[in-house]
Amino acid sequence: MDRWAELQPHLQQLLGAEEYRTWIEPLEVRKTAKGSLDLGCDNAIVTDWVRDHLLRDIETVARSQFGSEFSVTISAAETATREQEVLRTIQENPFTAGFTFDRFVQGSSNQFAAAAAQAVADRPGEAYNPLYIYGGSGLGKTHLLHAIGKQVTSDNPKSKVTYMTTEHFVNELINCIRQQRMEAFRQTFRGVDVLLLDDVQFIAGKERTQEEFFHTFNTLQSTGRQVVFTSDARPADIPGLEERLRSRFLQGLIADIQPPDLETRCAILREKARAVGWELPEDTVLFISRRVQKNVRELEGCLNRAIAYAQLKNAKITVDVVRMALFELLPDERETSPADIIRFVAQHYGIRVADLKGRSNRRSIALPRQVSMYLIREILDLSFPEIGKIFSKHHSTVMYAVDAISKMRQSNPDFDATLTSFREQFG
Repeated sequence: MDRWAELQPHLQQLLGAEEYRTWIEPLEVRKTAKGSLDLGCDNAIVTDWVRDHLLRDIETVARSQFGSEFSVTISAAETATREQEVLRTIQENPFTAGFTFDRFVQGSSNQFAAAAAQAVADRPGEAYNPLYIYGGSGLGKTHLLHAIGKQVTSDNPKSKVTYMTTEHFVNELINCIRQQRMEAFRQTFRGVDVLLLDDVQFIAGKERTQEEFFHTFNTLQSTGRQVVFTSDARPADIPGLEERLRSRFLQGLIADIQPPDLETRCAILREKARAVGWELPEDTVLFISRRVQKNVRELEGCLNRAIAYAQLKNAKITVDVVRMALFELLPDERETSPADIIRFVAQHYGIRVADLKGRSNRRSIALPRQVSMYLIREILDLSFPEIGKIFSKHHSTVMYAVDAISKMRQSNPDFDATLTSFREQFG
């Protein structure tokens, strides 16, 4: 059995049947050597997606099978075929199978954006046109774009729905200019019912692209067709963006996605694990979620690596297994505990720990208690119910305390400086 054939069953198990069929099956072996494997296919969209999103997973599985030095590369599609495949794939609506609304885990950080995307999918061209979703990398913006596209095409198979990254949009425009086929370009993009454009910030500073995009946008919007954008920044914060485009973006709904809180990260991790056939112990979920805080993509990457490592060792996923699998990726474990923070605050204010956990609501006790709750939330990222249990308080009391201390920091520079020094005590 050749090495690529040997890897494919493992990748199917890791990624799931639909994602495997969409992105892995089209790949072919371009070159092979003792310690490396070069893959590719004639579809430029597939090769680009695999290189950007799945290469690390493929290489992790390959190294688990063939050794830690084994390397995997993805070759670009041939130029002539690339142009054909871009246009063809646009028409085929290549939406990732797992990027659906029911697979999008919601929390306080993304509920508004998810609700807006769902409304657009239910009534394209009527609700929130354009819809502009912004947030950091790996927080779910692309997921929502694909979810919109999948639902619209499912509800109305005759709808022409186009998803593209802005980079691909720019590249296609350049190719069409060079080959003097701008009319075909305009017909392709201005003839769609729904245009989903990812990472629109890359259009900034490109005058010809912005000019063409402006007219395309106007054509679609004026005829009641839906446009959805994602970006890593608000329209006002994108340098080099023409004012006329900025004003068009602001005509619709602006929705942001923030990094997920602990509860949402735990829910996301459970959902991602179940999607590939794994049930994680609760302590393992908490271990990963408390240490991976930046984005969902990093969280999923850690999960995939942990699964691959567990499969290699023929072991169950436990905290110890995860710690070994991810020792290069995870930050140092926090040694600070809620008790450490409570003792520190009690010592600073000259009161007893028992007072902080007691029932007294005297100002001299209530303020330090609120400070303790705030610091535990900020430093350890525990949930409001978890903090409430520590103090024998309802989670709404914790929420009020955290909000009150936040407002005091904003209005009182001396108090803010004190809290900053407290925060620094714990790294």
